[in-house]
Amino acid sequence: MNGVTIARYFYALMFAALVTCAPAQAEKRVALVIGNSAYKSVPKLGNPANDAGLIGGMLKKAGFDTVDVRQDLSAPEMRKALREFGTRTRDADVAVIYYAGHGMEVDGTNYLIPTDAALETDADVYDEALPIDRVLVSIEPAKQLRLVILDACRDNPFAKTMKRTVASRAIGRGLAKVEPTSPNTMIAFAAKAGSTASDGDSRNSPFAVALSDHLPKPGLDLRKAFGFVRDDVLRSTANKQEPFVYGSLGGDDVPLVPARPAATGPQANPQSELRRDYELALQLATRDGWEAFLTQYPDGFYANLAKGQLNKIAAEETRASAEQKAKAAEQEKARLIAERAQKAEQEKAAAAAKAAEEARIAAEKQKQIEQAKAEAAERERKVAEAAAAKALAEKQAAEKAKAELAAKQAAERAEQAAKPAADRQLPEAGQKVAALSPGPTSPLSAADLAKSVQSELRRVGCLTSAAEGEWSSAAQRSLTLFNKYAGTQFDAKLASVDVLDALKAKPGRVCPLVCNFGFKADGDQCAKITCRAGYRVGDDNECEKIPERKPAAREEPRRRDQERKDAESAAPKSQASGQMICNSAGCRPVGKGCRLGTVKNMYGASPTTEICN
Repeated sequence: MNGVTIARYFYALMFAALVTCAPAQAEKRVALVIGNSAYKSVPKLGNPANDAGLIGGMLKKAGFDTVDVRQDLSAPEMRKALREFGTRTRDADVAVIYYAGHGMEVDGTNYLIPTDAALETDADVYDEALPIDRVLVSIEPAKQLRLVILDACRDNPFAKTMKRTVASRAIGRGLAKVEPTSPNTMIAFAAKAGSTASDGDSRNSPFAVALSDHLPKPGLDLRKAFGFVRDDVLRSTANKQEPFVYGSLGGDDVPLVPARPAATGPQANPQSELRRDYELALQLATRDGWEAFLTQYPDGFYANLAKGQLNKIAAEETRASAEQKAKAAEQEKARLIAERAQKAEQEKAAAAAKAAEEARIAAEKQKQIEQAKAEAAERERKVAEAAAAKALAEKQAAEKAKAELAAKQAAERAEQAAKPAADRQLPEAGQKVAALSPGPTSPLSAADLAKSVQSELRRVGCLTSAAEGEWSSAAQRSLTLFNKYAGTQFDAKLASVDVLDALKAKPGRVCPLVCNFGFKADGDQCAKITCRAGYRVGDDNECEKIPERKPAAREEPRRRDQERKDAESAAPKSQASGQMICNSAGCRPVGKGCRLGTVKNMYGASPTTEICN
């Protein structure tokens, strides 16, 4: 085999390896998340905005190409969001819509209620709300999976005040059952048809928490994932709320997040990064930290430890709530005793206080149990990590000794082969040897690397200033923001190639759009807020009605002017007795110590005169 044949054979092997190892083209996944909390005609809902943030973050971490999170949308804004999302689904394989807020069923049709809906009559729902069919139209172009998740089965406050225009028009409790007509379409309800869902006592609803726990598990079929969601919600609501799924899929598994490919070559030890993240969550010691850890690592040894830590936090929250209720019951009991209430009321308050105290004691014991479990698990973790470290060290020492022995043997063989041989022949003149040598690589300079990283930070929405060749404080702050919203832990003081690679892997915006006063986020741009006539932008960046100006009060100045004129026209008051004496020369006050009276003379009584002493 000559040199040309060797070269062709080598290139053929390289091409075959590239073709064999090239990854299949990843499917495109898009999502729209809507959370309506701030309703204008009914009381505000507590959790939909929080639930939308939780599900949106979960989908972003799951690797979706586009995740559009919208909150508190009016009817025109909801229609616009669905129209824009329908455009993005035309070339998508997977499309997901999640909605949290109010919904209602009228005559067998489900409607999603925007925040500006008033629904004074049952006929207004056709103009002010959006039918579920409009949502299904938006995801229709997706090729492989169409998923709609409705956390909208809450108790409907509009139905209580809504006037009925037609007596036969049916307004149901919760949402009505649906049957999708398109293949590979699923619609998931937070509660099955005809029942309502709970908002829960925590920051997120039980349904949203269960979704974030199970949907992002790689390779888990959606039907199994929603089965786990159902079990968790039933458990957390004491069997009062049962999620339900409508539609059907084929025989193959359909995961929301594809399974991770198996490693084919030498890989870095993943336990080191997992352990680092676990210890970071342990330092934070918050519910959000442990939930984020479980989202990233849902299974395994450290996941079980994290669940134990969450149980410990839940026990502490239950204990604090029980303690507060016990204190309130004791205060109510003392108040009734102080007000000398009826004996029955006092006994009822005493029983409530006793029950609350017993609940507090039970919660305290449960907290101690969970804390002891967590501490025992931590001890077991440290023992297991020490054993693993010892085994790894022994393995590395054995491999090192083996490598040293192999190197020694190779050196001996090379030394023997290097001895001169009398019969060694030179290669023929016409023979050519093909050699492949990699070309020299020229890494980026520090200035080019800093500028490239800043350009990528601008693209993902974390940097607003221009890209420069210097790694400035603004660039460090932008990388800190990227770490916060992307879940990374890069050193913000340095611009590295790893940071550049991580930024390039993000297909769209990572940091949220922040708009100035008078503007609101509209996709990837800030749009000016325009208020209708008689309204203006208020301090909360929302349109508010301009208060009417009241006419200035003029009665007070008039009254003061009249009093001043009366005082000027009035006769001066005497500084003595207050009496006045008048004669042909005029009037004057009676002197101090004097008075008016008559004096008898030889002719009889004299006229009134001033008498002093």
